[in-house]
Amino acid sequence: MTTGTTATDQPVSLAQAPLRQARNSAAFWAATGLSRGHEVIRRRGFLAVDGGARAGLRILIQESDLDAGEVAELSELARRATGPVNAEDPFGSTDLSHLDLRSWQMPVMLRPPVSASASASAPVPGGAPAVDVVRVERAEDLQAAELAVIEGFELTAFEPYRPGELFPAALIAHPGVDVFLARQDGAPAGACVRVVDDGLASHYWVATAPAFRSRGVGRAVMRASLADLAQLPATLTASKLGRPLYESLGYSVASPSTWWASR
Repeated sequence: MTTGTTATDQPVSLAQAPLRQARNSAAFWAATGLSRGHEVIRRRGFLAVDGGARAGLRILIQESDLDAGEVAELSELARRATGPVNAEDPFGSTDLSHLDLRSWQMPVMLRPPVSASASASAPVPGGAPAVDVVRVERAEDLQAAELAVIEGFELTAFEPYRPGELFPAALIAHPGVDVFLARQDGAPAGACVRVVDDGLASHYWVATAPAFRSRGVGRAVMRASLADLAQLPATLTASKLGRPLYESLGYSVASPSTWWASR
């Protein structure tokens, strides 16, 4: 992966955000799959990563107009999966209800390029202890970030815990992929993954450990990961709880994204 062109060369509109989010998600999950040694399947209309019984099958829809053959192929992958199945469709246009997956929607959000001063203007809620955020370089910090994400997202498929299974050391060796770790009072409190690809940034696994929620950890880790991206547009897919934070950081809703997962 490369950072590609700048935002000035390649502006992103709200209408373009779903496609750009799709491409960035594919870049992230391809890097994740390769770093874990998993099978990565690339097609015109989708990218799939088969992580077996624990990591499961991840499907990233890449176009709004999948043909019958593409739907049939990804459906067969889902039926044969030995672990949990998760599919992300930022266009909300591919019907996977025949796979007996539950579905819900979350918004794709876009943050246009901003000045460096504006990106740092939103304060951490008053009274909260200081949150320190680092870009992960050390193995112990990567493991701490991994644990924060597993706990924050309640990823029971990764229990019992195996160090390096969610975030292998090879993941942060991929160009454009960075993991950020937040600590509060010296203890790991939250984390996120940032991917910069083709002139656009996106965030994944923005998590706060349960014991540190409502203390400004999510804001701190997002601000730190955005600090050097003032000239780039950024997208993400927001949960209901996360949306107010992202709006306060300059993100706007572009379109609903449909997610599908094993029941």
